[in-house]
Amino acid sequence: MFTYYLQLGLRSLRRNPALTALMVMAIGFGVAASMITYSVFRAVSGNPIPGKSAQLFTPQVDGWGPQQNLKGEPAEALGYIDAMALMRAHEAKRQTFLYPVQLSVMLGGSRDLPLNANGYAVTADFFSMFEVPFRYGGGWSAQDDDARASAVVISGKLNAKLFGGADSVGRTFNLGGHDYHVVGVTSQWNPRPRFYDLFSTNGFADEPDIYMVFSRALDLQMRSGGRNSCRGSLSYTTWQGYLQSNCVWITPWVELDSPAEVASYRRFLTNYAADQQHAGRFGWAANVRLRDVMQWLDYEHVVPPESRISLVVALGFFLICLVNTIGLLLAKFMRRSGEIGVRRALGATRREIYTQYLIEAATIGLAGGVLGLLLTAVGVSGVGILFRPEIAKLARLDVSLVGLTLVVAIIATVLAAFYPAWRAAHVQPAWQLKSS
Repeated sequence: MFTYYLQLGLRSLRRNPALTALMVMAIGFGVAASMITYSVFRAVSGNPIPGKSAQLFTPQVDGWGPQQNLKGEPAEALGYIDAMALMRAHEAKRQTFLYPVQLSVMLGGSRDLPLNANGYAVTADFFSMFEVPFRYGGGWSAQDDDARASAVVISGKLNAKLFGGADSVGRTFNLGGHDYHVVGVTSQWNPRPRFYDLFSTNGFADEPDIYMVFSRALDLQMRSGGRNSCRGSLSYTTWQGYLQSNCVWITPWVELDSPAEVASYRRFLTNYAADQQHAGRFGWAANVRLRDVMQWLDYEHVVPPESRISLVVALGFFLICLVNTIGLLLAKFMRRSGEIGVRRALGATRREIYTQYLIEAATIGLAGGVLGLLLTAVGVSGVGILFRPEIAKLARLDVSLVGLTLVVAIIATVLAAFYPAWRAAHVQPAWQLKSS
């Protein structure tokens, strides 16, 4: 019977091409607007590391006090003194400390123009904590951290520029005027949003080129290539003065596998801040935070407000399209009241009438979904009109969005058809036969 009802539905669509075209266009434009904005919202609001987001935490310690902090919240990063204290305590199973660096890569030979390389100074646990994939080699060891080694991990993109994409582990190149040896080459890895550095980026920057040893960067007195936030009067003029200041620029992350470990680390942070107060360094009560990845994304308001607003507007437009579709379906179905009356008189049940007209609505939804796919493909390429370029380029029409577009179009149209189908199923056969 399904095939029979499908044939009836297709005949009905051909019988009223203008009405059918209006419904298909309403569904197509409505679902396309929703899917275009959803593709952006999905890209910026997803979980960047779903397998471990509940085990990764960023600690915050208030080193500024209630007169200068962020409305009672600690700074979003740590200064050198607090970062080194947490690093030495090593209260977590894994921990990493990082800050952005910007260096030049000397290509050598005839290609004497240097390349700009953006990346991070990190500690060894960075790669295992964040599950960084490698094409060649791997990260360095904790012993390399202690030895302030000149090891570096580079991206596949930089590896292609420097070494033609070959296995470059063990090779040496000049970075910022110093020689470094490659210990690993990453596969493409750039989680969106970039949860581990929301202090210096908006979460949607391009893939980093390099990762160097944190202690090595400090030895070379490399200033942060990203944000640097200070409070009060700044009197430092030397590198050591900068390290002892209240400027924050280092982002810490720790890996905690259980609620007990989380509670223990939070107590450690509180005790550390209390010790600083007792020592006279802090003139205020302990004020600390410990947020996991998703809590951190929410706190930092990573999802652009325009993406939420656009999605709400698009869904409203889709709802209006569905209301119009309900009216068109009602007109289409009730125009066939005589046909329905004859079918009911010949023994068709209301359930069969429901089935017939809902299947017909599903065919309209499918056609609208196909049109919506074409419009979505066009719209995704033009979202840069509404969103910043680094966000707009995240929107893409993949298999999951194709499937979702078709499913939403069909289900929405079937739901919109329930009231018209109910009216059609309750047509009184006697009235229709008498009027005929």
